[in-house]
Amino acid sequence: MSLGELEAVLREAQRPVLLDFYADWCVSCKEMERFTFSDPDVARRLAGAVLLKADVTRNSAADRELLRRFGLFGPPGTIFFDNRGREVMAARVVGYQAAPRFAATLSRAGL
Repeated sequence: MSLGELEAVLREAQRPVLLDFYADWCVSCKEMERFTFSDPDVARRLAGAVLLKADVTRNSAADRELLRRFGLFGPPGTIFFDNRGREVMAARVVGYQAAPRFAATLSRAGL
C-alpha cells in the first residue's frame, strides 16, 4: 500500500479505518494476527471498520514513505482513523497488544 492509496481510501471510507503495519519477518506481527485480530471479541468489534494491511516486508521506497508518514521505524504498528479520515492518536499502537488490551484500544478508537 502506498501513501497515495491510503489517502484515497481515507477520503472515501465514511467509516473507521484500521491500518495494520505488517512484515513477514516480524514475529510480533504474526502474534497480532494469531492471538489478537483472531480473538472473537476483537473481530466482532472490527467488523464495522475498513481493515487495511500495509505489508512492508520488502522495505520498498513506498513502504519507507508510509512508515515515515506515521513516524514508525517498522512494524508492528496499528493506526486508527475516524470516519472522516483523521487519525485517532489516542488509539495508536506500536508493538504487540494481547486481545484484552487491544479491546481497550478499540474503545479509545471508537470501535
